[in-house]
Amino acid sequence: MSTTDHDEERLKLTQPVQFVKGVGPQRAALLGKMGVKTAGDLLFFFPRRYQDFTQQCDIADLQAEQPVSVVGKVYDVAQSDYGNRHILNVLIEQPDGSLLRGIWFNQRYMVNKFEAGQAVQFRGKAAKRSGRWQMTHPTVIWIDESEDVPSGQLLPVYPLTEGLNQRQIRKIVEAAVADYAGLVVESFPESLQQELNLCDIHSAIEWVHQPQDEQQYERARKRLVFQELLVLQLALAMRRHRVQARSVAPPLELSPKIRARILGRLPFELSESQSKVFEEISTDMNRPFPMNRLLHGEVGSGKTMVAICAMMLSVAAGHQAALMAPTEILAHQHFQTLSRLLQNSRVKLALCTGSQKSSERRLIDQQVAAGDVDVVIGTTAIVQSSLEFKQLGLVVIDEQHKFGVRQRARLKQSGFDPHYLVMTATPIPRTITMTLFGDLDISVLERRASTISKTNTYLGSEATRDKWWQFFADKLKQGRQGFVVAPLVRGAADTAVNSVEKLYESMVHGPLEPFRVGLIHGQQTSNEKQSTMDKFASGQLQVLVATGVIEVGIDVPNATVMTIESAERFGLSQLHQLRGRVGRGQHPGYVCAFATSQEPTEIERLNAFAEIDNGFDLAQADLRLRGPGNLFSTQQTGFPPLMIADLTRDEEVLQQTQEQARSIISDDPDLADPGLARLRQLVLVRYGKALEISDVG
Repeated sequence: MSTTDHDEERLKLTQPVQFVKGVGPQRAALLGKMGVKTAGDLLFFFPRRYQDFTQQCDIADLQAEQPVSVVGKVYDVAQSDYGNRHILNVLIEQPDGSLLRGIWFNQRYMVNKFEAGQAVQFRGKAAKRSGRWQMTHPTVIWIDESEDVPSGQLLPVYPLTEGLNQRQIRKIVEAAVADYAGLVVESFPESLQQELNLCDIHSAIEWVHQPQDEQQYERARKRLVFQELLVLQLALAMRRHRVQARSVAPPLELSPKIRARILGRLPFELSESQSKVFEEISTDMNRPFPMNRLLHGEVGSGKTMVAICAMMLSVAAGHQAALMAPTEILAHQHFQTLSRLLQNSRVKLALCTGSQKSSERRLIDQQVAAGDVDVVIGTTAIVQSSLEFKQLGLVVIDEQHKFGVRQRARLKQSGFDPHYLVMTATPIPRTITMTLFGDLDISVLERRASTISKTNTYLGSEATRDKWWQFFADKLKQGRQGFVVAPLVRGAADTAVNSVEKLYESMVHGPLEPFRVGLIHGQQTSNEKQSTMDKFASGQLQVLVATGVIEVGIDVPNATVMTIESAERFGLSQLHQLRGRVGRGQHPGYVCAFATSQEPTEIERLNAFAEIDNGFDLAQADLRLRGPGNLFSTQQTGFPPLMIADLTRDEEVLQQTQEQARSIISDDPDLADPGLARLRQLVLVRYGKALEISDVG
């Protein structure tokens, strides 16, 4: 077959799905709701799980204590109570009349799951009791009426939409695999397949949809996961290489003299971890291409101090620096911190926020453009205005901007790109860091054990509420301060979720009536928020009733107690950030979270928050509980969702693909080798727009 014929055959993969055997216009519309629009899409419409019928056994052939699967129809359902124990008995029957009993203790909810004549599978170990085979607490699979009762296979279970059942979609996919799988172009060179012991793409597609056994499924999944993650990591490595190769940044050297001057300005010695990270940053800043580094550190680990060292290096080397904070409150706080540290120095600071008067902003713009300002601290107003730097050397993006790859602002003047340092205390699982920030170098900062007290966290209940408020009040009487946090500024009259305005009223006329209480939320003006924060920081206010606006960077060492209402409305990372606002001084912190909802999944999340005080461990729990789909947000990042890779289980493969991708791009930055042509095409089609690499090569 000629090349032209091959190309024409492969075009069939792009034909509308309605022309696949068994589809037609009506089913094509239903498949389209799930993102399946072409014949090729069907091949990569992967099962979400499998029903295991590989160890199928007839009841007549059962042997004691051997794990097996038995398929039959429900013959009888009976329940009884014996003392405090509820017993459920379900008999299933096979065509030859053989019976198997499933028995469950204290699981009343199972009763309504069975009805006579229903086809089910029991999976477990059988034992004979009173002459009859029995399984205790077997795993159950309910078999749809539309399905043939399978035997000896792993049966794929696909995502569905109303109007399609499993039997229909299995037959459609089976037809697509038979007719189109052979047309998919192999994207891996044979040498790579052999090196990594990966099966070919055609076998992978066939086996993932129709595995004969678990080993075959695992081989198919390994190949498909590796390919998906390698394509992502190649895109990130390609972008990383392009930034380094095509951008020019000023090399800023950290000489011994400059190091001594910087460290001499600090109120304490850097920890071992801080010193290591500053060394990594200063090494990057001395290169002629832009540093792109993520500084990932726990709450209280001292990220801000490391960033200040980096900014002082930029200034000492004759360049300007900019620090972008997510809120005006935090920008003001950074400005005050730097003002104290650099008091009596020649370093000139300026504050740049959206709430400043036009005349004030014009003056700042002129001073920055003339080089009369060394460090600009502000919000996104820094990049959303006409501000032009004379000689910008470093940009620090602080906390929770959550800039995806496309959103990181670029400030370029005088032919130079600045160096970039992105900081976060948001707990991010390692696998998410390697994807969302895969084009960055990463520094991890360990928490300074000596600078932050332990914070005790509790999950409260209505039964313990009064006791907690008494404890909260006792801490205030001892001279400490506290926060009360709600998820909403104001809520509808019929909602059970606490709003901060209702909460404020209930506090000042309730358990906190004797104390000085302030209110802060995102809908107030900048001046109102700053005034309230200044009063709280100075001790004029004892309690701050707030929304999540205080979750980032607020540093009041005397604050030791926090109540979080309707806590289930916050993500685990938000809760951890909020917790980081207390216990920042010499006194331990105390946090109590109260839930409005009693949904088991929500309570499980809040229990994890109460039990885990390490942000990185909490991030892993969040990933396990929520799944990667919510964390790997396509809306946030611009990335298409992963189709088969699972960041909760594929960390080892992700690490492998990152190393492989960086090695490939180091040797061939544009994937110009003809043997990599298909991989290059996959990279550009899937991530070219999201990562702005469509013009590579």
